[in-house]
Amino acid sequence: MILRYLGALVTGVIIGFLGGLFGKGGSAVATPLLSLIGFPGFIAVASPLPATVPSTMVASAQYWRSQLLDWEIVWWSIGVGTPAIVVGSFLSYVVGARPLLSMTGVLVLIFGISFLFFPKDLSLARAAIDNPEERRPRYWRARLIGVATFVGLISGLLANAGGFLLVPSYTQFLKQPMKKAFACSLAVSTVLALPGTVVHAYLGHISWLVTGLVALGAIPFSHLGARLAIKTRAAKLERWYGLALTGLGLFFLFQV
Repeated sequence: MILRYLGALVTGVIIGFLGGLFGKGGSAVATPLLSLIGFPGFIAVASPLPATVPSTMVASAQYWRSQLLDWEIVWWSIGVGTPAIVVGSFLSYVVGARPLLSMTGVLVLIFGISFLFFPKDLSLARAAIDNPEERRPRYWRARLIGVATFVGLISGLLANAGGFLLVPSYTQFLKQPMKKAFACSLAVSTVLALPGTVVHAYLGHISWLVTGLVALGAIPFSHLGARLAIKTRAAKLERWYGLALTGLGLFFLFQV
């Protein structure tokens, strides 16, 4: 049992660093790791969620200082995503833990392959040359609402703050550069973790001891990951991101 809880602390270190580096809370990463070391389904799914709040706040502060936040994206994502995540959280009780774990692995794998083999940063750089005034893509508001609704529902189902979905959605559908997508994802994830935490706590899915251990490891290393990401070239960062998600998705699916 002691080794299992030590594993939760180490899980926090891993997700804190990766979350700061790749602009997400890290609960999607924590779920397979906690499941692997022996925590039961809903504990592995839901317990990392509240731990993402302080760690994403620490990492987001680094991006804020670098002036990478787009507040229109942040506020619309929060406003639309919050009610959607509440609905998704209640639906998770109906769906069950094992399908949710499998769904997490599939989504992580799909987005990982997308970033690894179909990088967005180069095409976005070309688009920036053709669009020096940084005009929004067509149907901007509809795209933003659609992304926030989808991510909110799926995040509620999977009991995470949505970072692993927000980043690819912001780059793919909103045509945002990688580092700006990371920055907005962290800010939004900080808030979207709150309603899901409340609902899953009400449903009895959270072990607060596991949450505390994960947070203890995550908070200092999220700061380190964010600082490294800001200093890294976007093209290299995108490849790292795709490789990390692809490996995680394959590993997770084999373990479920």
